[in-house]
Parts: sequence; C-alpha cells; structure tokens
Amino acid sequence: MIRRSASAERSVAEAALVMEGVTGGLDPLIEAAGTAQAVLLGEGSHGTHEFYRCRAHITRRLIVEKGFAGVAVEADWPDAWRVNRFVRGLGDDPDADAALAGFERFPQWMWRNRDVREFVEWLRRHNDAQPPANRVGFYGVDLYSLHASMDAVLEYLAKVDAEAAHRARERYACFDRFGGDPQAYGYATTVGLSEGCEEEVVRQLVELRRSAAAYAGRDGRVAEGEQFFAEQNARLVKNAERYYRTMYAGGAASWNLRDTHMADTVEALIAYLGRARGTPVKLVVWAHNSHLGDARATEPAREGQINLGQLTRERLGAERTFIVGFTTHEGTVTAATDWGGPAERKRVRPSLPGSYERLFHETGLERFLLLLRPESDARRVLSAERLERAIGVIYRPQTERQSHYFTARLADQFDAVIHFDTTRAVWPLEHEGVWDPSELPETYPTGV
Repeated sequence: MIRRSASAERSVAEAALVMEGVTGGLDPLIEAAGTAQAVLLGEGSHGTHEFYRCRAHITRRLIVEKGFAGVAVEADWPDAWRVNRFVRGLGDDPDADAALAGFERFPQWMWRNRDVREFVEWLRRHNDAQPPANRVGFYGVDLYSLHASMDAVLEYLAKVDAEAAHRARERYACFDRFGGDPQAYGYATTVGLSEGCEEEVVRQLVELRRSAAAYAGRDGRVAEGEQFFAEQNARLVKNAERYYRTMYAGGAASWNLRDTHMADTVEALIAYLGRARGTPVKLVVWAHNSHLGDARATEPAREGQINLGQLTRERLGAERTFIVGFTTHEGTVTAATDWGGPAERKRVRPSLPGSYERLFHETGLERFLLLLRPESDARRVLSAERLERAIGVIYRPQTERQSHYFTARLADQFDAVIHFDTTRAVWPLEHEGVWDPSELPETYPTGV
C-alpha cells in the first residue's frame, strides 16, 4: 500500500482545479460529462451537506445546459415516483416537503433533508416552464420497498383490470404470514421454515408485461407512464423477494442482486424516457461511491462483488458513462449508530494515513476537482492501491478502519473526483428548528 509521498501530493495539487465554494469552478466537469449518456454522481457518505449540494448543482447544469432528461437516485421506486409526480406537475402534493413525505423508511434523512427539498423545488420550477413532453423526472433505483411496491401494483390493476387485480392479490398473499417484515420472510425461507414466493412474483410480473400494450393503449401517454410505474414495481417485487432470500446466505450475492437491479432500472429508464421523447436521452444517477465507483478497481471485487458503476460502463460503454466520486477528510456527518436508530450529527475522524482522503488533505487545498484524464500525472498517482473511506447510513468511529475503509485504485473507479477537505452534516427535515448546529453533541471519539 502507498504511504505518504511528497511527489504524490505535488502531482495531485498540480492537477487539481481549485473550486470556489461548494459549487464554483465546475465548468470543466460539465463539459467533460455533458456528452455521456449516464453521469453517475457519488458520495463518500449518506449524510454530508456538501455532497448533496454539489450533486444537485451539477445535475441542474446538466439538465439546463446539456439536456439531461432525469435523475435516478438510490431510493425506493414508489417513494421517488411520488416526488416525480410532484416535479412534473401531477399528483396532489402541495409542495416539495409533502412530496418527500413518502420517505418513511430508515434512513429518512437520506432524502428528507434540506438539500434534497431545495433540489426538488428547483425541479418543479424548471418543469413548470417546460412543455409536458420535456419535463425532467425524479426516479428511484433501489429495491427495499417490497410491500409498498406490491401495494402499488394492486392499486394500478384495480383501476385497469379488476380480474387481474384479484389474481395479483392472491399471488402476493404468499407474503401475508410474515406480516410486514421482509427480513422475516428472508430468514424463514433461508433456514427452511417456509417455502418461498418466487413462483408467484415471477408469474405476476410476466402477466403484467403481457398486458402492457392493452393497458397503455387505453389512455395514451399518461396510461403508458402508469403502466411503466406498475411494471417496475412488479419487477422490484420479484427482485426484492430474491434479495431477502439471499441476504442471510453471506457473500456477495445479495449485494450483486441489489446493484444489478439498480443497473437494470437505469437501463429501463433510459429506454422508457427515450420512447416518451422520441429521441435518445441522457440520465443523471445519484448513489454512494461504493455503488458507483467501478467495483473492478476495489478490494470487494476479489470476493466477487460487482456494482452499478461497473455494470453501467459494461452496458453503455465507458465512453458513454461518466462517474464522479466525492471525498472528505474530516468534519461532521448525519448518520446512525445502529440500523434503525435515530439520526445523529457525528464528528468524522480525520482520514487515516495511507488513504486517498489523507493524500488529498496533504495537498493543502480546501476543495478541488480532479479530472482523471489519461495523460494526467495525477492519474498515475491515483492508480496505485490505497485505502478509501465509505460512510453509509451507519457511522462507527470506534471501528473506523474495519467498518469504513477498503482498498481501491481510485483512478480506475472514477472519471473525476471532487474533494471537500472539511464537510458538514446534512440537515434532516425532521430536525428543523430543533437541531441547532451551535449545540453539536460530542460524538468523537467517545460519545458515539
């Protein structure tokens, strides 16, 4: 593993494009990414203000200046679809806060925060000035919403085909004995306490697809959109059923299934939006660095792990995919201590020696953009294997090395990297008016 090197610091500093504030100085990135069909914008944590703010700014510019047709985020399909309806001027939600209320499942702060609300409000204003066919969408690519997606399928079929709704209800009743807990279903099927529901969910997806033309043909484009929404929910149910059956088996299987679902959803969105607009479209994707940075350049690949970034490069081609990673050295982050726990504002420990984050810190630059062009000397430096940090919805500083670092070749993961040396925690909507940043709880190093 590479240790501290003055020449490495100098190479990075010379290649770095210094940013002005959180969003200034990004013209070279917009030009480099603007011709890609999919621009994947990462994050080094699920709770950092600068990452959300900068991603939103880049996305706005790609929409306005480069004609991108939508943004797909690491969120559940039905919850994001509610936001999609709001930003496109549909549905009953009066404002962005109400549209984001569907994000009830842990971790709510990932999408119910000030930065996302501001971006959703901008999307609505932008779309209000566009003809319906050119309005930009907001979509989810994750697969945790097993029961919400079943409900969405049933609701759709109840409107278009009562008999089909009855058949779907009987098939999905297979899950009833497990209540609303998909993990209980996964455990019971894994240890042999119950038969699975795989056959039922596959049959339902196949039937819905066979009926797609008939359903969509009834009311034109609006019906086609509703049919697409329902079919994606049915596909999500099929994949989520399998995901929960594999999550207790260990290894890379459940991770790979989840990221394959994400990649399939991105591919389906590009195809659907292209049909709707009658021309090829471009899409922005938001997810964690660990999903977007090409897995082939990371330690988990040795255990058979793949991810969304790798699959997108393979399917669209590296020349039509542009991946941006985000890193930080220290600051604060919104995260939980345990799964399902409350959102806390935690102090992020300074990055470890031998990590990319520490290398970036030692340049002495507060914030910068790196375009990892083939001819760049920085690319050679960043092609060496180093530690890389990943903070998800859980942050445990007391086990920092084991819980939050892996080795990677950053230049092979990403096409560009944006580094903020010191960052702030994202502000959850639920804490508005009561989460005073001047009263930061002491969570580092002993209060976590």
